[in-house]
Amino acid sequence: MPKDGTINRERILDAAQHLVIENGFAATSVDQVLRAAGTSKGAFFHHFDSKLDLARALTERYVTADIGQLHAALDATAQISDPAQRVVEFIRHFEDSADDIMSAQSNCLYVAVLAEQQLVSNGTADLIRHAIDVWRAAITELLSAAATSRALDLGDAEDLADHVFVTFEGAFLLCRSTGSPEHMRAQLRVLRRLLTAALSAGVPA
Repeated sequence: MPKDGTINRERILDAAQHLVIENGFAATSVDQVLRAAGTSKGAFFHHFDSKLDLARALTERYVTADIGQLHAALDATAQISDPAQRVVEFIRHFEDSADDIMSAQSNCLYVAVLAEQQLVSNGTADLIRHAIDVWRAAITELLSAAATSRALDLGDAEDLADHVFVTFEGAFLLCRSTGSPEHMRAQLRVLRRLLTAALSAGVPA
């Protein structure tokens, strides 16, 4: 069982994540975070040296969870022997999990962090670049294997991987702007169907 200090730290991070996603980093004060977390300023500074330190810890936690979701999808599809079918099922994994994704994340923290120049300047945004690199490499590998197995020329696999990643991020923005979480599932369904059609054009090697 975690110690009370760990629980308190997570409560602060939970409150900060919600406020930063809703209002932006600059518009979120330490006092607002403390009120939302139901904790004291002393407790805050026990865990974080500053508001910028909080932002880095928040981003680190979010990146870890994000990469964890990627690895979960890779593990869930690892036993699929057909590389093209694995790509389709990889996307379907997230499509089926869309409700859970949106209930856990009302929007993507990456947008809120990258919008703040001080977080870009102090290196916090480098954590996001790392996460994107991990996603991009994994999806590129999946797509390259699928294209090879079908003797297909899908163009630049890295560009296509970027498109897949951007679909995820764009779906967050669409959900946010319309107030409807259903867009996440809908956009992933469209992506899955497009990839299915593209990969079905080839002949298994």
